[in-house]
Amino acid sequence: MNDSYTGKRVLVTGGTGSFGHTVAAQLLGRDVGEVRILSRDEAKQDLMRHEVSDSRLRFYVGDVRDYESVERASRDVDYVFHAAALKQVPSCEFFPMEAVRTNVMGSENVVRAAEKNDVRSVVCLSTDKAVYPVNAMGMSKALMEKVAQSHGLNNPKTATTVSCVRYGNVMYSRGSVIPLFIKQLQSGKNLTVTNPAMTRFMMSLAHSVDLVDFAFTNAAQGDLFIRKAPACTIGDLAQAVINLFQSSAKVEVIGTRHAEKLSEALATREELSRAYDMGEYFRVPADKRDLNYSAYFEEGDPSQSQFEDYDSHTADRLSVEGVEALLLTLPEIRAVLASAGITPSERKAESSRVDR
Repeated sequence: MNDSYTGKRVLVTGGTGSFGHTVAAQLLGRDVGEVRILSRDEAKQDLMRHEVSDSRLRFYVGDVRDYESVERASRDVDYVFHAAALKQVPSCEFFPMEAVRTNVMGSENVVRAAEKNDVRSVVCLSTDKAVYPVNAMGMSKALMEKVAQSHGLNNPKTATTVSCVRYGNVMYSRGSVIPLFIKQLQSGKNLTVTNPAMTRFMMSLAHSVDLVDFAFTNAAQGDLFIRKAPACTIGDLAQAVINLFQSSAKVEVIGTRHAEKLSEALATREELSRAYDMGEYFRVPADKRDLNYSAYFEEGDPSQSQFEDYDSHTADRLSVEGVEALLLTLPEIRAVLASAGITPSERKAESSRVDR
């Protein structure tokens, strides 16, 4: 995390979640002036208050759905990490308007409040499910991205930079599959997998924070940033967990759930045709065409045919051994293994090893 946060006030919406805990810890490790946590769960706030115990950490009870509470929390703030969202696919399928109220209208509240309070920069956290979305969660996140990008289009002279980051599965985050697999193993159960051939991009919490930090440092108005990531099949992920825990459990296939995709894409070919390759990241500038219809019906972009989607089915894919090495980079995995008295054997694989 860069040093531009020295003495600054930073607001993290949805800050009691996995991302909020990680980014708050990193910010407090720097000479940050204040970290504000905005969430509606006072119990989680109280737990975080006792876990962290730092006078620079301030808690605001509120909801991004309520503009007034967001506006109050963002007063005199320099940067906003917008992480508040409804993220569970099944709950958003049953209650799509709740996803709209939080992910779309809530994001609009965050952007408007930041503009009113002269916040320097807002980074909105998105997901690969926003690319070619087939479920309500992904659709609402895709609209969140449009809300963020429209800010600059409609306010060309604004001093508040609004950008987005998009990433795949964050390993060991709250509600993710890896903690579920470990819980099943610890209970003596087999691992349940919807479809072992399903592929997903894999990213650590630390890398997700690095991505947001990169966006704060490099973003122009309306930019979208994507961190390059390896992919793996869910079957290989389950087998890697079994191997690490030296378990005899089996993998049980339970069938694809509602609104699940066989693969996920982090970027479309249309986005990649205008993207800048920045090494570990792609920067996708906003499409700044105006409402002149000739740009849509009379002018094309021949470069788009030269690109493919950045999809988890076609991206660099980790072997089971490679997934094991990647999992061992997670402090949470190492801690659980240590508590179980398991010492992983030396492995030749590195997290960069892939099956092409």
